[in-house]
Amino acid sequence: MSDCVTFRNLTLGYHRHPAVHHLDGAIRKGSLTAVVGANGSGKSTLMKGIVGVLKPLSGSCAVKAGTSLAYLPQQSELDRSFPARVVDLVSLGLWPRRGLLGRHRAEDRKAVANALSAVGLEGFEKRPLDSLSGGQLQRSLFARVLVQDADLILLDEPFNAIDARTVMDLIALIGRWHGEGRTVVVVVHDLDLVREHFPEALLLAREPVAWGDARATLSPENLLRARRFHEAWDENSPWCGPGPAPGSGAEAHTSSTFGDRTAA
Repeated sequence: MSDCVTFRNLTLGYHRHPAVHHLDGAIRKGSLTAVVGANGSGKSTLMKGIVGVLKPLSGSCAVKAGTSLAYLPQQSELDRSFPARVVDLVSLGLWPRRGLLGRHRAEDRKAVANALSAVGLEGFEKRPLDSLSGGQLQRSLFARVLVQDADLILLDEPFNAIDARTVMDLIALIGRWHGEGRTVVVVVHDLDLVREHFPEALLLAREPVAWGDARATLSPENLLRARRFHEAWDENSPWCGPGPAPGSGAEAHTSSTFGDRTAA
């Protein structure tokens, strides 16, 4: 199986302070990966680096040429007061093919209707966004991802502040995408959810702690190491040079693909 996204000594950060440190490895095409870690461990930063919103401080992040990408940011980054309807939000997923000002064809309207049906929002087309619950808004955002028909799907904390039924429905949709051979990367906080539904996981604590089989990655030993790394991090430290810090545990992450093993 080929690689979809490749990291080579990738360091991402803000104002020359690293938020993700010396990441090497690859996300395999067709894989389903959860990105986990404490608040501030670099999960959202990594997603923005893959999308290209955030440029590397050093190293590189390369998405395979010809790969279409859909990115769902955290709900907190969205302006729910914008005067738009559900159908307007979902239709934004068509712009890569039609352009922002392109006319929607009959098949486009059908694609939007099918996406809303798939997420359980039939009849919600004309509902204003500010009238939706958190779960309904997230379903609408998943419908927008659906119409994008992307090869690579990035979801940043899609299960936050939504009800349990919606979580299970969205998990099922993610499983459908995985079954279709799409590459899906999801930032997740609920470790039990990861163990049950995600084959692979990347555990971050500013540095990669472990990456591979989800249950092995989330071992008590790795979680303890991640907590210690995170607690020891100095926000005011200067930007570091290339290469892992001695004894950091990042030395184990030297292969181009992590899908076959987990750092102990």
